[in-house]
Amino acid sequence: MSIPQSSQSFGNHLILGISGTSLNDDDKRALNELKPIGVIFFAKNFLDGVKYPVWLEQFKNLIDEVRQYTERNSIFTTLDHEGGRVVRTPLPITRFPQAYLLQSHAYEVAKATALELKSLGINLSWSPVADIFSNSQNPIIGARAFGTTPETASEAAGEYYRGLREAGILGSAKHFPGHGDTSTDSHLELPILNLSLEDLRNRELIPFQTLIQSEIPLIMTAHILFPQIDPEVPATLSKIILNDILRKELGFQGVIVSDDLDMKAVSEMFMQPGTIARAFHAGCDLFIVSRNINSSSLERTYKIAEDFSASLNNGSLDVGVVEAARERVEKLLQVTPQYPVSTLDKETLVKNAELSILISF
Repeated sequence: MSIPQSSQSFGNHLILGISGTSLNDDDKRALNELKPIGVIFFAKNFLDGVKYPVWLEQFKNLIDEVRQYTERNSIFTTLDHEGGRVVRTPLPITRFPQAYLLQSHAYEVAKATALELKSLGINLSWSPVADIFSNSQNPIIGARAFGTTPETASEAAGEYYRGLREAGILGSAKHFPGHGDTSTDSHLELPILNLSLEDLRNRELIPFQTLIQSEIPLIMTAHILFPQIDPEVPATLSKIILNDILRKELGFQGVIVSDDLDMKAVSEMFMQPGTIARAFHAGCDLFIVSRNINSSSLERTYKIAEDFSASLNNGSLDVGVVEAARERVEKLLQVTPQYPVSTLDKETLVKNAELSILISF
């Protein structure tokens, strides 16, 4: 049984997770029916405990299979690859320290990282973190941020993005409008930040402004409720935050991507009819469904796609809004390089490892 064309068109706005090191039948079905415009990889997608050429060849085959089943030659191949504790790849891909330790080395680390990502066939890194390490009790950001002040975070995040860009990897600033001051983890619950818009302007928004001025192509939303700004919904669903602040006030013209819809802060919301329409109307262009947190099941992904289709059919989702989002995503994809998987030489990997050791000391 085939799915409706309108459900299939949700794939133009979908970054989908894959279940393992090769495609299972569910993966093949989803890739072929939904035709996601991109995929997000995790540690589970790399063979562990085997030598570099072995896992690299398996990963190459996985990317080839993704292209085959989506019937897309051009796709976003994406990875969370910040350094520190957010690294998915096996050795000998370099373990760079977390962002907070990079300081003046942010640019050279980003260039080295980009070279390694390109060798994996990756073209989009979900980095840099543009949050500020402003709450020492933050369980999820902390030292993933580049600095404790707007100035230090802005400078290093900007340099990191410059390194990615110059080496040919897309970057995505995250998590708008700022996740650094939370004391709860949005993977587990919905954080609430009682900051005013003026508070955001004076601190959280500054690194994002820097990256927007550098023409960063994507900005990722935060699954956080800001009751003083929009008491009804988290930032991912807030037109005030994504349209009024990010688009109009800050002038961002690129692609707005949701953080993972499987995260518990919003996962139940996106099972309710009309939520995906609200996210589009708020300003989201692209949605990540990782299949890495709650379950590897595709049931949630299909339910969101069906809600997308139903919302278009009943008129609650404006066709013009969807078309504008699709155009932004397609425009970006047209200029996104498609890299072949290739083996890095030992000298490059040793040089990068030495840089990592230098920073760590």
